[in-house]
Amino acid sequence: MSFAAMMVVAILCDLALGWPDWIYRRVGHPVTWLGAVIFYLDHAWNRGRWARFKGVAAAAVVIALAVLSAGIVQELLPDGLIGVVIGGIVAWPLVALRSMHDHVRAVATPLVQGDLHAARAAVAMIVGRSPDQLDQAGVARAAIESLAENTSDGIVAPLFWGLVAGLPGIAAYKAINTLDSMIGHRTDRHEAFGWASARIDDLVNLIPARLTGLIFAVVSRHPLFALQAMARDARHHRSPNAGWPEAAMAGGLGVRLSGPRVYGDQLTDDAYVNAHAPDPQPVDLARGLDLYRRAMGAWCGAIALLAIVGGI
Repeated sequence: MSFAAMMVVAILCDLALGWPDWIYRRVGHPVTWLGAVIFYLDHAWNRGRWARFKGVAAAAVVIALAVLSAGIVQELLPDGLIGVVIGGIVAWPLVALRSMHDHVRAVATPLVQGDLHAARAAVAMIVGRSPDQLDQAGVARAAIESLAENTSDGIVAPLFWGLVAGLPGIAAYKAINTLDSMIGHRTDRHEAFGWASARIDDLVNLIPARLTGLIFAVVSRHPLFALQAMARDARHHRSPNAGWPEAAMAGGLGVRLSGPRVYGDQLTDDAYVNAHAPDPQPVDLARGLDLYRRAMGAWCGAIALLAIVGGI
């Protein structure tokens, strides 16, 4: 069975429909199902001694549950085009092309119109930092960073692992990414229990993050600047992976990203990427969305080409 063709079906479903509210209200979403399991394990196991060991076990349970469920479905698929279509429909909710664009556009539209209050409310839906004190440049910077990082986590990486291993690959990735987002934080509660989840997430994103940065750079208006920024600054980012797409987008747009920001009541001292450039402005967020569309067009086109070469 062509995993590339299966991913093409998932992409087309996502572009056409997103994940409709009426489906979400009735059955939720696979990520919320995984989240419920992680929430239960966090509250049942994250107590007392051996927190790191129990965190390893929790990660193993969640990943195994996702892989086994997806593997059973894949084994039951019929051969040929029907199996590809059904498999693509199953993978559909694990791709977030449309959702990513819509969430960032919800920030860009009021920001360009000068409605800072609405832009802050919209950016609070996609970033973890405090938006209340962000000016126009701060909102634009937060949204562009989220766009760059989540393009890797929400689109390139799941499709990459879907190409590698089909439904078990894309399901395993989403399980790992959800584990990291829920318990992979360096807080008193999750420093030990979430250690394994954070490390596994770093590992499975090594290739997709760099691939995302490369795609952004190549399709940008300034590919040489983007490649230089990525090669120079990605390793200075607080994340071993997020710096690659962020630095490439910063160089491609001619702005600086990352840098100090406020989480809760704490100010971080993170380094900038593309530090010599100016802060992003509202128009740069619109340009970032344009770069996102070109990059994802190239990525999805490459997957479609793989499907054709492999024989749909």
